Amino acid sequence: MNTDAFAARLAADRTRVDACLAHLFDARQASAVRLESAMRHGLLVGGKRLRPVLVYLAGRALGAADEALDAPAAAVELIHAYSLVHDDLPAMDDDDLRRGQPTVHRAYDEATAILAGDALQTLAFEVLARAAHPRLPALMLTLAVAAGRDGMVGGQALDLAAVGGHPDVEALATMHAHKTGALIRAAIRMGALTAVDEHDPRVVALDRYAEALGLAFQIHDDVLDVTGDTQTLGKISGADAARDKPTYPALLGLDGARARAHELIEEALAALDPLGEAGLPLAELARYMIERDH
Repeated sequence: MNTDAFAARLAADRTRVDACLAHLFDARQASAVRLESAMRHGLLVGGKRLRPVLVYLAGRALGAADEALDAPAAAVELIHAYSLVHDDLPAMDDDDLRRGQPTVHRAYDEATAILAGDALQTLAFEVLARAAHPRLPALMLTLAVAAGRDGMVGGQALDLAAVGGHPDVEALATMHAHKTGALIRAAIRMGALTAVDEHDPRVVALDRYAEALGLAFQIHDDVLDVTGDTQTLGKISGADAARDKPTYPALLGLDGARARAHELIEEALAALDPLGEAGLPLAELARYMIERDH
């Protein structure tokens, strides 16, 4: 797939999942209008949609139809959006800017932001449950584990505990495998499980791809926090250093962090070998994820 074709495919997938997400708010007689507005702000205003794109690419690689992938793609983005709303709160990262817009607690208020995050989280599982897929229990379990105490939330707790500390590279990798990597792995696994059952050897290959990709993505994010600017990133640059948060550039230096991210991408690409040509779009996305500038 050439670069232009791949960019067009990414844009089409983003448009598709955006339509699915917007549809969740169409023609609703909401009882809590301010809550609905805050949910829309946290979910529909901007976003790269990388996690739902991973659902589509992994599912297609194993033969799933786009229509079957819409629900898991929307569900994983709902979980991601809720996590950002809560991460931005004053008790957490205390951010004022997200995706180039005021964070939800700044645009509305802190209590509304908490409730909006809660509602986005539960809506994710409602969307999946309404899809009635034959492997629905496996899809629900994958997302629940990735989002909870053994995944993203657990990683956020480790992140908060590490502020001001001096973890080594291994401890930092463990934290990010939970905080960022778990949801990326879930997106890929959910796409795969939409097409085949968990015993298919290609699912194991995609799990290995996802593990390497998730860590490479976080390392690149750490690098961008140092090298990017606020306008390009859509959030305050240099925030990690300002909060004394441990990062890969702080431990390895910028060149060392970049080198480690590229090593992980090579591991991810090697893991795709069992998929043959069907894995090429996933390979393209892996390269894109560490070459992006925001």
